[in-house]
Amino acid sequence: MALPVTQERPDALPEASVTPAAPGRAARALTKVRSGLPRTGLAVLAGLLLALSFPPFDLWPLSLVGVAALSLLTLGRTARQAAWTGFAFGLPFFLLLLSWLRVVGWDATVGLSVIEALFLAALGSGLALTSRLPGWPLWAACLWVTQEWARDRLPLGGFPWGRLAFANTATPFTPLAAIGGAPLVTFAVALSGALLAWAALRLRGPRRAPRAAALAALGAVAALLAGYLVPVPTAPADTVKVALIQGNVPNPGMDFLGRPMMVLNNHAAATEKLAADIKAGKVEKPDIVIWPENSSDLDPFSDPLAYRRIDEAVKAVGVPTLVGTLVDGPDEQHVQNEGIVWDPKTGPGASYTKQHPVPFGEYVPFRDQLSKVITRLQRVARDFYPGDHNGVMQLGPARIGDVICFEVAYDEIVRDTVDQGARVLVVQTNNATYAKTGQPEQQLAMSRLRAVEHGRAVLIAATSGISAVIAPDGSVVQQTEELTAAELSAVVPLRDGTTVADRVGAVPEWTLAVAGLLACGAAVLIGRRRVSRPLGAGPA
Repeated sequence: MALPVTQERPDALPEASVTPAAPGRAARALTKVRSGLPRTGLAVLAGLLLALSFPPFDLWPLSLVGVAALSLLTLGRTARQAAWTGFAFGLPFFLLLLSWLRVVGWDATVGLSVIEALFLAALGSGLALTSRLPGWPLWAACLWVTQEWARDRLPLGGFPWGRLAFANTATPFTPLAAIGGAPLVTFAVALSGALLAWAALRLRGPRRAPRAAALAALGAVAALLAGYLVPVPTAPADTVKVALIQGNVPNPGMDFLGRPMMVLNNHAAATEKLAADIKAGKVEKPDIVIWPENSSDLDPFSDPLAYRRIDEAVKAVGVPTLVGTLVDGPDEQHVQNEGIVWDPKTGPGASYTKQHPVPFGEYVPFRDQLSKVITRLQRVARDFYPGDHNGVMQLGPARIGDVICFEVAYDEIVRDTVDQGARVLVVQTNNATYAKTGQPEQQLAMSRLRAVEHGRAVLIAATSGISAVIAPDGSVVQQTEELTAAELSAVVPLRDGTTVADRVGAVPEWTLAVAGLLACGAAVLIGRRRVSRPLGAGPA
């Protein structure tokens, strides 16, 4: 007999037992986002805490907290998940650290911060991969050096701001710079922070191990205090009396130069005042005088009035003077940022041209294409032409190593001057654009680290501040206020000896950076081996 048409097929399932349709792709993505919000929020907070460890805040212990937090937040995650965590950590970190760029525009601040945060995203992935390896705090510390090594060079010559070492220029970690430079300081800070993270893990969960946690904490303290075992050489072979001239600028910001000759007149007048004080017996006559970057806003070789004004001031004080000025480049499209040795008898002599112009500030990459889209770039009328040699010059009785402004952040530029015989380091800088934003304090901190790294006094001459005299042990002997006309006089040591960091050069950086990359490679290979092993197979 035929079955009624209303009867269910024998293999049909009851309505109540039908599996509901799987949620759509958008719903699944939203669920993932919601579940990841707490971790992302913690990453943002950790990035902000790391930024507070840098000048002008100078809460350096937070650099350990930032490293520990990122280690814990990426622990055991997939590379993709940890990349997002690293980016969420890096973006607020750079936004706060580089907030001084707001003078140029918040779009510049955000754009550069996004680019730099991508390196922290890569660091996050590396931390996640190596967290599966034995001794992962060591590999985490190496990866921090790897990340900084890449940022120091890429893109367009790199941007070293935000290195852990630059938050620790007056801390127990600082003397390590005399052995391995800024990379070794970064490594020690990162190792200490990662060990603190490992100690925290051993104090929670069902597999608590208080003894292991205590050992890890002791390791973190040992990394912190290791710098006290490092001798920082400071004994002078000779001394030199120096005067630093800070002539100030008409207005801080993008238009700090004011009318032509104003900045030059400020520095010439300050030098002539010094000469009058010397003649009146109020101060001792220095051996050398140093003017800052852009202290002459006109090219003295093409403008007779600028030449005459500089020459008058130098003859008045009567000693060799290092003058910072812009001069015409090899063609009409270029200009050169130079420090020129100006003798009171013979006039201009040896010069140093800045080797590392700042992209978008001192030259415009892809000018023809970008200037059509970003009209503000047209304010950079001519590109800076890079120099082809270091800044070692004879200035009176002192053999100086001149670096200009942001160049103090680049290891190899400063190291090269010491390798070629500089007995004292000079940083000519113009931070008038970024006055009262925290940027001058950050640059001062970098100079303090360079003093310890190379065992040299560092003399900072700034148009509007901060000018400073830094001893070979990194201590600030004198410094000026910002946006004031000032003059600093000091007797500073001239040193010939080299530190271990000078002799080993970039070896510690390359060793630690490559170790981080190899650890990532080993983690990937081990992970693939585990996945490809047949189910139930024993150990290989």
